[in-house]
Amino acid sequence: MHLLLNIIFAVQLLTAIAMVVLILVQHGKGADMGAAFGSGSAGSLFGSSGSANFLSHTTAVLATIFLLATLTLAYFGNQRPTSDSVGSVLETPAAVVPAAPKTQEPVTPAAADKSEPAKTGADSSQIPTK
Repeated sequence: MHLLLNIIFAVQLLTAIAMVVLILVQHGKGADMGAAFGSGSAGSLFGSSGSANFLSHTTAVLATIFLLATLTLAYFGNQRPTSDSVGSVLETPAAVVPAAPKTQEPVTPAAADKSEPAKTGADSSQIPTK
């Protein structure tokens, strides 16, 4: 499957490069006016209008191949991952650890003895038993 996707990606990349080259080689609409007044392009390999038809048809074929390759890559890119992928491992919930129980009641200022400092719970003998 990965080999097929790599081949489709290579086809997409090569057609994109070929389309850019063909589009840059093509003449604009104003180039036909120069051929009508004898600028020399009428004696080209394809004739005065033959290159425009050949290049535009080749560009259309390459654009179709590029579009099909893009749609194929998008389709396979949106497929659900298999169960042995990293995403499926991350989606499984971790074991729930219960919170530590509260071991000490809050000390109010009225209940605390004024002569002793407030107890912080650092000593294990100060933990109230129930």
